[in-house]
Amino acid sequence: MTEKVAENKNEGRFLGWIDKRYPLTAFWRQHLSEYYAPRNFNFWYFFGSFSLLVFVSQIISGIWLVMEYTPTGDQSFQSVQHIMREVRYGWLLRFMHTTGASAFFAVVYLHMYRGLIYGSYKKPRELVWLVGMVIYLMLLFEAFTGYVLPWGQMSYWGAAVITSFASAIPYLGDLILVWLRGDFNVSGVTLHRFFSLHVIAIPLLLAVMIFVHLVALHKVGSNNPDGIEIKDKKDKEGVPLDGIPFHPYYTVKDLVGVVVFLMVFCYIMFFMPTAGGLFLEPDNFIPANPLQTPPEISPVWYMTPFYAMLRAVPNKLFGVMTMAAAIALMFVLPWLDRSRVRSIRYKGALSKIAIVVFIICFCGLGYLGHEGVSPLRTIMARILTISYFGFFLLMPFYTAIEKTKRLPERVTG
Repeated sequence: MTEKVAENKNEGRFLGWIDKRYPLTAFWRQHLSEYYAPRNFNFWYFFGSFSLLVFVSQIISGIWLVMEYTPTGDQSFQSVQHIMREVRYGWLLRFMHTTGASAFFAVVYLHMYRGLIYGSYKKPRELVWLVGMVIYLMLLFEAFTGYVLPWGQMSYWGAAVITSFASAIPYLGDLILVWLRGDFNVSGVTLHRFFSLHVIAIPLLLAVMIFVHLVALHKVGSNNPDGIEIKDKKDKEGVPLDGIPFHPYYTVKDLVGVVVFLMVFCYIMFFMPTAGGLFLEPDNFIPANPLQTPPEISPVWYMTPFYAMLRAVPNKLFGVMTMAAAIALMFVLPWLDRSRVRSIRYKGALSKIAIVVFIICFCGLGYLGHEGVSPLRTIMARILTISYFGFFLLMPFYTAIEKTKRLPERVTG
């Protein structure tokens, strides 16, 4: 008994010494043990934690890959083959990183979808949504720069096609194109430039923005499937009646979800790492050849919806503008939704139909962006693109006129 008291006393002295120099205990209480989250979180709330998990996994696997990678035009492809064939467990690290890239976008898209259906972008969480969208935009740049690094056929020609979009900008397009590539054509200089962005600049900015995202979230509190503010009803001690401490309740719950997620992740990584060409295209196992264009050039699956929009527009400049506008509309979503309620559970039929149409359009464009060009697919892409924009541009009207359900007094479930 005396030994236990002595241990607790020593532990208290140690934590006290740290707290005088760094607010460790205060941080723990504010963001974990005394951060009260709604008690009715469901399946959709796993994906925020999964995103953080995959981000850490990408950083760790990326650090080990960089140790063996050579970012030069004549060595990069061979260095990737060296990692795959000669470095001990190098194949595992690479597949962990390539599978992790797709897993990252999968969980981020599901995380965004949850915010969309439960109205997590509405007041007072506009800033949380905006920071999240900045993170998503940075992820697209990070994924693109990383896609170039293996320096295979699809890496080279993907870089050539994507960077060529800059030339569509009037007057300054050609100047910006040369600045992006660091050369008049895609070359080893371009590769080295993208390597620097992928390994240093963008990951650092991502880490900062993820921290800002979490701090902004904990400032206003988490939303819930009912879209009700739990801070409105508190007990005498100021604790939300419908809230529970994030730790240990949701940390334990998230650990269960993490185990299931890792089982699926490992199955894909070990048994289908290329996913039939969705994660790693066959052409990217061929060294980059500036003199031979692949039969079909398309980005990885998580970029194909916007690529399909680009191809659906005949004019190159308007195609780039369409693609940019498709992402820009997500930034202004908090001000487009005029509904009196947040959650899709209590919105009217028009909002529910619109959500279904939006998902069909996004998935359909993703499929068309991965397939070759044909007159029928072009027509379908144009119809889906118009419907995609209709979801956002008509939102102020159908959310304002529809009849909504009455909100419950307390959270349900």
